[in-house]
Amino acid sequence: MIENVLARKNLSFKLKITVKSLISLGIVVLAVVLPQLVHLALGKAGGVQWLPMYLPVLLGGCLLGWTWGLGVGIASPIVSFLITLAFGNPMPVAARLPFMIVELAVFAAVSGLFTKKIAQNGWMAFPAVLLAQVSGRTVFMLLVLIFKSVTPFTPAMIWSQIQAGLLGMVLQAVLVPFVVMGLKLLLDRGGND
Repeated sequence: MIENVLARKNLSFKLKITVKSLISLGIVVLAVVLPQLVHLALGKAGGVQWLPMYLPVLLGGCLLGWTWGLGVGIASPIVSFLITLAFGNPMPVAARLPFMIVELAVFAAVSGLFTKKIAQNGWMAFPAVLLAQVSGRTVFMLLVLIFKSVTPFTPAMIWSQIQAGLLGMVLQAVLVPFVVMGLKLLLDRGGND
């Protein structure tokens, strides 16, 4: 969606990269800060229930497309882990980090595949987010099944976490598309001025 706005404004390649980099950085920062706020307010259980890192990553995919979204999806858990590790309480925990990198990469890439459709019709953010959520959670479960002999996670444990996070997923399935549609309206209005 952002690519369409930048193309309409006839910006140079260098300026497009700068804008996308700044947006990506902002989304990664949000993906680091939002979980900290949720964990501070609601504890560890709040993170499992509300899945706060997923929201910015889904937003990044919808806005930036699959390639930049993929970068945001990969960078978010890594940056969060490194920053929180420096304070002695890494989030996500090291054992979960590789799984979360792949899961969030899938979230962002799948939602990013819809970015051109979203630019045409903001309502396309709804199927983008839903398909990304189902794909990401499915890939996470498949990875746990494949690597269950070398990971501390069991399919039953992950299934219970998926169930615990359903409310957060539903909230994000509604909130992210409305944010995307709102931004689309603002950007479209700005392009007409």
